[in-house]
Amino acid sequence: MVHLTSRENSELAQMIDDVKNNKWALTKLNDESKWQSSLKVPVCSKAPSVGESKIISNAKRLSLKQKLKSAAGQLLPTFNQLTGSLASHMFGYQDILFPHRSLEIAEDLRTLACLHSLNHVFKTRDKVIKNNGRAASKSSNEDIELRDQGFTRPKVLIILPTRQSCAKYVRTIISFAEPEQQENRKRFEDSYIRDENDFSDEKPEDFRELFGGNDDDMFRLGLKFTRKTIKFFSQFYNSDIVFASPLGLRMAIGEDESKEHDHDFLSSIEIVILDQSDALAMQNWEHVEYIFEHLNLQPKGAHGCDFSRVRDWYLDNNAKYLRQTILLSAFNFPSLNKLYTRQMLNVSGKVKYHNSYDGTMLDLGIQVKQTFSRFSTTSPLADPDHRFKYFVTAIVPSLIKRSKLADGSKRGVLIYIPSYADFVRIRNFLATDPSAQNISFGSISEYASVRDVARARSHFLSGRHSILLYTERAHHFRRYRLKGVKFILMYGLPENPLFYKEVVGGFLAQTVLEGNNLAQVRSLFTRLDILKLERIVGTKRYMLLADEKSGDTFDFV
Repeated sequence: MVHLTSRENSELAQMIDDVKNNKWALTKLNDESKWQSSLKVPVCSKAPSVGESKIISNAKRLSLKQKLKSAAGQLLPTFNQLTGSLASHMFGYQDILFPHRSLEIAEDLRTLACLHSLNHVFKTRDKVIKNNGRAASKSSNEDIELRDQGFTRPKVLIILPTRQSCAKYVRTIISFAEPEQQENRKRFEDSYIRDENDFSDEKPEDFRELFGGNDDDMFRLGLKFTRKTIKFFSQFYNSDIVFASPLGLRMAIGEDESKEHDHDFLSSIEIVILDQSDALAMQNWEHVEYIFEHLNLQPKGAHGCDFSRVRDWYLDNNAKYLRQTILLSAFNFPSLNKLYTRQMLNVSGKVKYHNSYDGTMLDLGIQVKQTFSRFSTTSPLADPDHRFKYFVTAIVPSLIKRSKLADGSKRGVLIYIPSYADFVRIRNFLATDPSAQNISFGSISEYASVRDVARARSHFLSGRHSILLYTERAHHFRRYRLKGVKFILMYGLPENPLFYKEVVGGFLAQTVLEGNNLAQVRSLFTRLDILKLERIVGTKRYMLLADEKSGDTFDFV
């Protein structure tokens, strides 16, 4: 527990120096469960290349404040292999990247995170109170140094996608804290909790979890703890835990050139938790990166700070090397890996979990031809241009040929496009390029109005439009069940493997049931799509598809 125990200055300095110079020792952790993990620690820690994953059996094995033990025993009576492993790393103050969050374990992850956050806040507060007593009772000629604080009060930052997800975290924290009084509780419930849903029965469970209740993605909330009270909507500088959506916190910080720009309340954050990171990526990941860029910076103002009590690593501008970051996501993606590499700099180490995949392509519920076409690109920046060039040269000619067919076989082409920028580029090409003048198409994006969506779906089903452009975010936010689809082109693989199942297995199901044997999907990918590819084709196959020696087109029936 690096924040609450003393380390030798020379040892800490060496660990920080190793992290600054990217000197990590990798340990592959073994346990008896299906979960695999690897731990990176500073080289000076002299970790072995292979180690055993420590599994905690129950909450009694955790170093908890006395007032939390009873509730923890009730809410977390036992740990399974996964939660026991996570608890070991979490309460050991190591960074965690866990990209296998699911509906089945979401509550367990949330409960663990809340218990850890609250335990940290209580231990930090009690240490300060105890030292206040020592300072008050010391004699006039006694010289004691009490380094137990940061620059500002907030210690825990929890970033979530919606107000409803925030409400779930707050409810869990209340169940642990068991406060005698709750200030502004009614205001919180009115602002954050909405139990009714307007979803049809066909919406999937992950959609219901994310968008059920109050799905507003613009919020920020401070919680302040005293011995008997929780105060909602406390000012940030008086708060112990800050909850926020990326957009809400970005607005609170302000732009760098703005006079109202303020990030000082983030200067002493010691635990950061991102839950449902995959959902945050569908909002605006730039906000997440902006927040991390403004964590643990030197404050511009004093804000009532007693600098004689500030810990050395804050004064030395090394706080980010002692911050714990916990990332929870349904799957891994490049931007999340970027945070792991560049922002998770904890001298206590960082652990990444990874599991094998059977492949979503095996779980469609129907039998269709699935083709994966690989093209070459040189870098992420060059990928959009190379992808579009491949589309124009290898795909568009077949679309033009299809559009000239007299029968109904020319209908029903769905082009699924992950990036909105790519969507605009394709839409403009089909609308203005002379070679595509005979192609009729419609489009559905995340910005389309309800009326425009209804018109596009109607024209596509009737055959008036032979092609429908469909963005990934439109599917994420609406989960349409489109009819009339006979052929799907995945312009890029979906980040969420469930989307592949819903789009391919769901949209083509009716065509297959009608006896149409021509229903198929073709997916474009590069070696840069390796994470997506593994989730869709499976761990046993993805390296074969990525290998240039294996060819560039792969068919599965």
